[in-house]
Amino acid sequence: MELIHRNLAIGIHDALQETFFEKNKYADKVIERLLKAHRKWGSQDRAVVSEIFYNIIRWKRRLEYYMGESVKPDNVYKLIVAYCLYSKTNYKRFEEFEGIKIADITTKLKKGTVPTKSIEYSIPEWLAETLEKELGPIWEKEMKALNEQAPTVLRANSLKTSAKELIADLAVENVVAYTVKNYPDAVQLEEKKNVFLTSAFKDGLFEVQDATSQKIGYFLDVKEGQRVVDVCAGAGGKTLHLAALMGNKGQIIALDIYEWKLAELKRRAKRAGAHNIETRMISDNKVIKRLHETADRLLIDAPCSGLGVLKRNPDSKWNYSKILKKGGKMVYATCSILPSENNEQVAEFLKNNPDFKLIKDEKIMPSQGYDGFYMALIERLA
Repeated sequence: MELIHRNLAIGIHDALQETFFEKNKYADKVIERLLKAHRKWGSQDRAVVSEIFYNIIRWKRRLEYYMGESVKPDNVYKLIVAYCLYSKTNYKRFEEFEGIKIADITTKLKKGTVPTKSIEYSIPEWLAETLEKELGPIWEKEMKALNEQAPTVLRANSLKTSAKELIADLAVENVVAYTVKNYPDAVQLEEKKNVFLTSAFKDGLFEVQDATSQKIGYFLDVKEGQRVVDVCAGAGGKTLHLAALMGNKGQIIALDIYEWKLAELKRRAKRAGAHNIETRMISDNKVIKRLHETADRLLIDAPCSGLGVLKRNPDSKWNYSKILKKGGKMVYATCSILPSENNEQVAEFLKNNPDFKLIKDEKIMPSQGYDGFYMALIERLA
């Protein structure tokens, strides 16, 4: 990895500034806009920019230790230099890097150690403590896995294609991919590519969706002709998978509190050829009440910041359970790996709601190769 073109360094700097210091800017959207704005960059340049950008975000706390200060709007170039030194990335001394004292950074790097585990894994102190408390001895193994670059996984849209057909179509466009064992619709890229520029994407043949996330659709056990409610649909990655699994037959009601996310879902559904999805914004409790006891299947993809939000309002997500018909099934899923947000939440719900029973649950840890997830399949008895 080399950073030898000045315009790439400036691009990384501007993307980091936007991500760190502007409100509601998500890294994936920021980098997507940057790459679209520089269409003349070659594939190697784009790979360099993406990798350095994401790795700096991933290792920010550790890099701040090497810098000897927190990241501020006026020291982002110093952050980039610290990363290059830490990762042994060859870089040119651009004029933007002038005046940066690298001796202090290299002195700390030569020590080969950092003062705390939270700095080592580049996470807040409270998070390191929480992970150790809840996961025990395995927490460091999982933290190492979380700090590795995630593979790019696509979900072949079975309304239009299959995983093997998608791999062949992508190969024509110089994108090398392969199937993933035990994930029927999953296609993993051999290396990161901007797949959004491919004809396969424009034709709705796939969505980008982590392999673990794809498991949830199967876990819900949907059937053609059912009424399915997705109560935290967002932009609809899982909703679209449910539509494909149902063969466009039946009805999916996708709910969310954000109108713009549902608008994005509609756009994606049109491209995917998913015609059985109806979007509804949760503007008040009446939206939920009208759906009470009407759903054969219910997906509660509980909002969690990966780790802590649910602790502040732990019961809100369970209000949706009344949407389920008697005999219906729901999946409670989170992107958290903490028992306090997963099986302990389910156990508490079942204790307070004896007319529901747990059929099965599954925990997938980051060390298994994909995103960490928890999912529980629960049936309403009466």
